[in-house]
Amino acid sequence: MFLGGIFTVENGKQKGIYFKVSDKERDLIEQKMALAGVRNMSGFIRKMAIDGYVVNLEIPELTECAKLLRYISNNVNQMARQMNSGGAVYPGEAHDICIKQDETNRLFGEILEQLSRLK
Repeated sequence: MFLGGIFTVENGKQKGIYFKVSDKERDLIEQKMALAGVRNMSGFIRKMAIDGYVVNLEIPELTECAKLLRYISNNVNQMARQMNSGGAVYPGEAHDICIKQDETNRLFGEILEQLSRLK
């Protein structure tokens, strides 16, 4: 990036490669990005130029883990606010969080098992 005539380095990258494409070529690149579920064009083109392929993992357990982690973090934040304001935490609330945490751990185990089978 140029800043006042001074070249700055972003993320350790120091050199740029620039090229032009037709509207049709850009549309094709954007279609392939959409199919791969990628939004960063620079990263997509870099990955394709270096490796020649993009792997799009469809792991439904990962979506479920993200949902459970959001649920857990929301509940923990609510409990912290309640305790900081002098309130009590009910054992059922803490137990519910523990159950969700166990489910998250199980799902992460399944995800790691699926990833270990990739070659």
